[in-house]
Amino acid sequence: MNIGIVGAGIVGLAVAREVARTRGATVTVLDKEDRVGAHQTGHNSGVVHAGIYYQPGSLKARLCREGVALLRQYCAEHRIPYDEVGKLVVASTAAERPGLRKIAERARANQVPGIAELDALALREVEPHTVGVAAVHSPHTAIADFPAVARRLALDVEETGGSVLLSHPVRALRETASGVEVLAGTRRLRFDRLIVCAGLGTDTVARMAGAAGDVRIVPFRGEYYALAGASKELVRGLIYPVPDPRYPFLGVHLTRRIDGEVLVGPNAVMALALEGYSWGDVDLSDLRRILAWEGTRRLAARHWRTGVREVLGSMAKGSFLAAARRYVPELTRADLVRTAGGVRAQAVARDGSMLDDFAIDVHGRVTLVRNAPSPAATSSLAIARHIVGLTSVLTR
Repeated sequence: MNIGIVGAGIVGLAVAREVARTRGATVTVLDKEDRVGAHQTGHNSGVVHAGIYYQPGSLKARLCREGVALLRQYCAEHRIPYDEVGKLVVASTAAERPGLRKIAERARANQVPGIAELDALALREVEPHTVGVAAVHSPHTAIADFPAVARRLALDVEETGGSVLLSHPVRALRETASGVEVLAGTRRLRFDRLIVCAGLGTDTVARMAGAAGDVRIVPFRGEYYALAGASKELVRGLIYPVPDPRYPFLGVHLTRRIDGEVLVGPNAVMALALEGYSWGDVDLSDLRRILAWEGTRRLAARHWRTGVREVLGSMAKGSFLAAARRYVPELTRADLVRTAGGVRAQAVARDGSMLDDFAIDVHGRVTLVRNAPSPAATSSLAIARHIVGLTSVLTR
């Protein structure tokens, strides 16, 4: 059996590895970039989520918990940096206590180990420079080097006889009675099945497959600052706010990275291109498609006030500082230095709602990963098992 994978991010590479090692298939990974993990995999804070936020019983909850165990083992086997620095979700006011309590309940329902509810004094034993009225502590939340994981997965694919073809953008595809024909770069390839893990490029490939569907990817840019100099020592691990339940974003937080840097962010502003990593990245073709989607317009109509606040905050360093100082008041303006951000591929439904759970569709011989934002990197090895476990993926 010959299986094609579109997307050399951590999810696509994990799927390719799983298909090759469990089904003995010949696997070919296609990606338009010249390196693996070029987009969401290489533009995130590196947090290995423990599963404290997600609706019990959802794919996110199940695959995150499974994925943590698989990822921890994988990193140990291949000597990839992985560090359980722990996470505090902090209520800064009494009004946030009910939301914090709900997080603790979800974490326990999802069987996240070691969850503890802390008062104002106890949270300072975990993070001495952090203030708040209460917190939930997840001691096993970790950080890892996801780009290194992606590179190792690519080697695994090649070592099992598969191929990772970089600089091979998918230009066209056609499903036939016996398979899927793909034009990638200048090469014409034939596969028995095609699995699309294209992230920000999902809609483009879906249109080629004649499977536009009832959701579209809307890109949201997440911008970051980094702590400079000695201010890095004010944060031991991960410090998060109580999230707004209306949105799948977690709010501006402080994140120690595996390289020792500490990030402040991200915010969430709609990007002006699918790969819009800055305000200067504008693609009119992308923007027309994004705005033409009725889900985008309904989302904007419903949440325009929040959108305006996010845009204004994007342009004001003070907004990031204020968000960080709610939890670490010793920080000053000079401690924050602008650094690289990322773009989240967020699926938005026709009614304007943002999909919260992972979403995977099977369209004939083409399987489409429609929505795989955070914690997709954490869950990647479990997502791969789930996709391979869909019998229709490899038998039809």
